[in-house]
Amino acid sequence: MRVKHLRHLVFVATMVVFVMILAPVDAPARGRAFPVGSQAEQKRSPKTVLILGATRDYQHDSISDAMVALSTVGKASGAWDSYLRTDFAWITKSDAGRNGKNLTAFDAIVLVSTTGPWNLTDEQRRAFLSFVHDDGKGLVAVHAALDANYDWPEYAEMLGGWFDGHPWDTFDAPIVLEDPSFPAVKHLPRAFSKRDEIYQAKAWSRDKVNVLLRLDETKLPASKSEVRRSDRDFGVAWAKTYGRGRVFYSTLGHTKESWSDPDVTTMYGEAIRWVLGLSEGSTASHGR
Repeated sequence: MRVKHLRHLVFVATMVVFVMILAPVDAPARGRAFPVGSQAEQKRSPKTVLILGATRDYQHDSISDAMVALSTVGKASGAWDSYLRTDFAWITKSDAGRNGKNLTAFDAIVLVSTTGPWNLTDEQRRAFLSFVHDDGKGLVAVHAALDANYDWPEYAEMLGGWFDGHPWDTFDAPIVLEDPSFPAVKHLPRAFSKRDEIYQAKAWSRDKVNVLLRLDETKLPASKSEVRRSDRDFGVAWAKTYGRGRVFYSTLGHTKESWSDPDVTTMYGEAIRWVLGLSEGSTASHGR
């Protein structure tokens, strides 16, 4: 246990050093690397966000890059303070004990490619669901967070679905912006391309979410056997509510390079602000 605890402390210390090194830089003409809050927001006490990079399955190389980038966005904007964890110890509402904190200390959680079965206790599952559903806290889910907890239907209901393959692997994905008014994607053009790994989802329907980005099905490579959606509707980002809480998901963020792309960091930074209630955007569903 001491060795495991020491490894966690070393990881967190490394993240802190990276955050100190990564200072805001001038962003390209389109997109901002770091969302900047209003003067009123900057005077307000920052929110507290748990950035969770834990996994019990495949370990994405981009997890560390994502955790550093999103904590840096919070620091640069002044909108939130970040706590970084690589385990599920704080997913509880019971006595924190030696852990020091539990879910009651946070306003939102960011799941950074938290792949695989989490193996939570019943109390932890109830605490996590109620954090969003009952307490009205926020949840941002990145890429492989959709590829998790297949024995937990409420998890899929909260996120909007489950992973069902990535038929095109990493490719130059043709993407369409569906809701240019939503704060997390309004900086993006109506049609664009990103080199990333795009998931198809199961147990997912646009009738239950606000689809913000989708693949342009008319520009996809030749059909592959792995494509299982007969409607050819492949959401790239969406927003929804779960009980009283706000939920945002995007499949973007598979590659390490995506976390130095201001389009991607701005999207997730603004998504965090939205789930924290610092901006407004619709979750109403719509057709293509």
